[in-house]
Amino acid sequence: MASSTVLQALGSVTLVSLLSFLGALYLFVDEKFLRKSLLVLVSLGVGGLLGDAFLHLLPESYADKKNHELTVSLLVLAGILLFFIQEKILKWRHLDLGAEGHVHPVGYMNLAATGMHNFVDGVLIGASFLAGPRIGIATTLAVILHEIPHEISDFGVLVHAGFKPKKALWLNFLSALTAIAGALSALWVGTWAAAFVPALLPFAAGGFIYIAACDLVPELHKENSLWGSMGQLAGISVGIVSMILLRLLE
Repeated sequence: MASSTVLQALGSVTLVSLLSFLGALYLFVDEKFLRKSLLVLVSLGVGGLLGDAFLHLLPESYADKKNHELTVSLLVLAGILLFFIQEKILKWRHLDLGAEGHVHPVGYMNLAATGMHNFVDGVLIGASFLAGPRIGIATTLAVILHEIPHEISDFGVLVHAGFKPKKALWLNFLSALTAIAGALSALWVGTWAAAFVPALLPFAAGGFIYIAACDLVPELHKENSLWGSMGQLAGISVGIVSMILLRLLE
């Protein structure tokens, strides 16, 4: 393997990881404004997560000839059940520690699901550069377009879960670093690493569906005003449309 391939792949995946700092834009606005905009960011997260799951991860999983349709469906259900169990465990711990001052489990769950997704992105980028720089650059651009709305909405979800903005920013960045681990694994073992992608995609999709439908949507229902609801609908729509546009550009 040429050293230039390694440098190109690592440079690309590092650039993708740095997108996690997009949430830093919110550190320069008034905290009161940030709190008011959180539900809009959560709405964007709902649209982005569902759009990513149904428009990207699942279609790719079903299109892969190595995957059986039943296997994909079972892996999605496994992802949903695992995140249900994870949330139960986190909530039991949450109750033992006392609710006041502790982060809602959805924050940790979002970090876990996003970290898994970023790892897959890293594997895809690393494997793409093994096929050639042109394919690697194209894959990196697709991931960047995909990650921009995700990183902004992920930051909003983490702050809404109870993390301080600065801590949410750093945790989001640490979660993004799993992309580098994914790229390194792909470069190290070559196409063998890509063999795990078909299983990880539907599993991650199940996690995204659970987080969006079971944790974030109930939070949105706490706001019942007409204008607040319209803002939430707009946020969800923007998240979904961004995933549709990305799908059309792929």
